[in-house]
Amino acid sequence: MAANETPEDAPAPAPQHGRPAREFRMADLAGEAGITVRTLRFYRERKLIPPPRREGRIAWYNEHHLARLRTIGALLERGHTLGGIADLLAAFEAGRDVGELLGLPTPLLPPWSEETPVRLTPEQLADHFSRDITAENLSTSLDIGYLAVDGEEFVHISRRLLDASTDLVDRGIPLATVLEAGRKVRAHADALADIFTTLVRSHLFADLLERGEGGCPTPDDVERLAGTIEKLRPLTKGVVEAELSMAMDRRVRAELETWLREQETGAPRQEQEAGMPQPEQEAGAPEPEQGPGDQPA
Repeated sequence: MAANETPEDAPAPAPQHGRPAREFRMADLAGEAGITVRTLRFYRERKLIPPPRREGRIAWYNEHHLARLRTIGALLERGHTLGGIADLLAAFEAGRDVGELLGLPTPLLPPWSEETPVRLTPEQLADHFSRDITAENLSTSLDIGYLAVDGEEFVHISRRLLDASTDLVDRGIPLATVLEAGRKVRAHADALADIFTTLVRSHLFADLLERGEGGCPTPDDVERLAGTIEKLRPLTKGVVEAELSMAMDRRVRAELETWLREQETGAPRQEQEAGMPQPEQEAGAPEPEQGPGDQPA
């Protein structure tokens, strides 16, 4: 062994019988995580990763350490500082949620969602998505809010969303594409939620403020408002489900009709659209500008 070479940096010996698969020396782990050994040592000193398994003077790291390093990298890409990451990890490990960490108050109403979070080891997460578990996809999942880190495990926000994502990936859709679709669905869902909350704020909450003494609602007013919002829960879900179902009927029917036309004519959709007559100019729309040589006869 060279004078400046430590046991955990030395070349790994041949695998021994019974040793768990995917254990790493420090240099190998750093390479897998895409960081330097110096950075890995710094993270270990800051207690951002758990201690390695010791075998004599040899330190062995595993898949949990690799998943933690990839999560740290994803959080750094999102603009978190190492101090903030340390606070988040400490909060997760202590069983606190992000709301508690940020000092947010307890909500007035119980949550509307009925989703069940799912705890996953890095190996179980890999079982769901195989080779699609990349640093970029982990970063996207954290950014959307699908995944959070809890000690040595991941927590997926919803069993139903996890099952749907897994099924789509199993059918051949790349996880990156599924996540991008999820981001768009989240944006549209937020827009729908904004419509309903605007109705409540404009027509219920404003009315309570007007009737309250000095502009402040009474405890009875607040309780009445909470009860009204709770009764709106099945109504809003029913409206969204009905509209989405009818929208899917329209889109699927249109796609099927287009596909049938393609089969009959043998022309792909792009050629059909190119040969379709363009819609007439709407009334009141400005006429196209004429060049010097375009004077009317």
